[in-house]
Amino acid sequence: MTKIHVLLKKDELDAVRLSDKVVVVLDVLFATTTIISALAHGAHAVLPTDSEHTAREAARQLLDGGHTNEAPVLAGEWYAETIPGFASPTPLALMASGIRDRTVVYSTTNGTVALKKAQAAPAVYAGALINGEAVVERVLREHPGETIIIVCSGSVDNFNLEDFYGAGYLVDLLSGRLGSRCDLTDSALAAKTLFQPQRNRELLLSSRVGRMMIERDLAAEVEFAAELSNTDVVPGLSGGVLRPV
Repeated sequence: MTKIHVLLKKDELDAVRLSDKVVVVLDVLFATTTIISALAHGAHAVLPTDSEHTAREAARQLLDGGHTNEAPVLAGEWYAETIPGFASPTPLALMASGIRDRTVVYSTTNGTVALKKAQAAPAVYAGALINGEAVVERVLREHPGETIIIVCSGSVDNFNLEDFYGAGYLVDLLSGRLGSRCDLTDSALAAKTLFQPQRNRELLLSSRVGRMMIERDLAAEVEFAAELSNTDVVPGLSGGVLRPV
């Protein structure tokens, strides 16, 4: 029996023992969608950080240590504003920023923080709507019978609808494959109930973050993030770095 649980925001990770769990982190608008897209578009790796300072320090260490032949791409936002001097944190914009064969050092207010918080788990993956089928196949193949924690990053200490909808997509896929062999917690069942595949674009655009992106002429970024399983790239976190697994 596989237990599936959904955390409504990253802050709930503090109260969960992760040493025997498989964790999938979601930040649909946009951190995990961007990470998946960057790796699918040829980035060598993505290094998630939790602040502008740690991102700049990580980039400096990569260069000073000779770990990369090219300067890393610094990308990210803080409270939804692109950090000065950094590349855009959104997927389409970052893919156009010359990332092929380069390491992206990425810092966001929520998604990269959630990934850092999840590091205590033996297996951590970046998930989104765009790689749902691939991440579910990976988890079921590599971690049969293990408890799965799906983490909605949220916004600071708040619930985000688009992450919960993404969690619903993953729960729907997992339960469809496992059938009676899965045990859904109430939060997982609620997420699954919310998910309706024909509503992806509508729901993401109507969410609080989606509306904010429309005001900034970034509706195309939201629509891209609303696509279902358009890539088979599954970023796995190992040694603090995300690479395709």
